[in-house]
Amino acid sequence: QVQLVESGGGSVQAGGSLRLSCAASGYTYSSNCMGWFRQAPGKEREGVAAIYTGGGSTYYADSVKGRFTISQDNAKNTVYLQMNSLKPEDTAMYYCAARPRLGGYCPMYEYNYWGQGTQVTVSS
Repeated sequence: QVQLVESGGGSVQAGGSLRLSCAASGYTYSSNCMGWFRQAPGKEREGVAAIYTGGGSTYYADSVKGRFTISQDNAKNTVYLQMNSLKPEDTAMYYCAARPRLGGYCPMYEYNYWGQGTQVTVSS
């Protein structure tokens, strides 16, 4: 059982930055993929970024490459999503999720555990 709690969302002007945090608790030994997803009104949930917590390998959606950075602090069991150069189209509810690693990578599907979400609103 893994519990995930997101924080750090808010409202920001286009071009601004936010850092989201995902604090994990419970048994996380096998849930070594941590992902960030987002869902905007009228759109399906999409994967944003993922990190293999055992080694730091990362994945980014094309739409956020160069702007977002996923990182981890293993001592705090926390994963971060640093979001820079935010655009209005980044507006969404952002969710943290966890799942076991699949082979040599972290897939962006079938995540087992989910946080409650944190709202990110980017205005122009």
